[in-house]
Amino acid sequence: MPDFKKLVDGYHRFRTTDWPRERARWAELSDGQRPAVMVISCSDSRVDPAQVFNTSPGEIFVVRNVANLVPPFEADAARHGVSAAVEFAVTQLEVRQIVVLGHGSCGGVSAALSRSFEGRAPGDGGFIAHWVDLLDEARDRIIADHGTGPAAVHALELETVRVSLANLRSFPFIPPREADGRLILRGAYFAIADGVLHVMDDKGDFSPA
Repeated sequence: MPDFKKLVDGYHRFRTTDWPRERARWAELSDGQRPAVMVISCSDSRVDPAQVFNTSPGEIFVVRNVANLVPPFEADAARHGVSAAVEFAVTQLEVRQIVVLGHGSCGGVSAALSRSFEGRAPGDGGFIAHWVDLLDEARDRIIADHGTGPAAVHALELETVRVSLANLRSFPFIPPREADGRLILRGAYFAIADGVLHVMDDKGDFSPA
């Protein structure tokens, strides 16, 4: 069965089951969105935040990218997709929480650790290399502590969450909202192998939810 046909078949199931059941919600959402939470997660097809958190339409505002990374605040003329999504969620939607969701078996983390795309041109891995080099500093620390084996991969998967949270705090509109309680930043990690969600505490440590 062609892949797009499978998607259209899924749409028809949605129209005959979920749509009628949630008709009142969709009618309300057609007037605008008011999510309380933004989730920044990986583009990985195995980690869907709406599924992991069992949310309904309109509950979470999601941005997904390779390795669930947030770049630091940069005021230049480049096009900043993640930064635009963060800005919109915080200053326009006024979300009350931002959750950075990392995950196990992350290909972006593996690329950062191995630097397998380093030196390539855009279109041949160069975009990936320049994106995951956001983790270079963390990578060097982790290799010094753990080498390059499975322990290092897992450590860097967790560190992507901490790096993204730190970079979020470089946006000038975030610290004031944190300080007065309008915004809370959280970290989490989903282990694909066993389906367990781990939540980060104030010290940066992760434990099962």
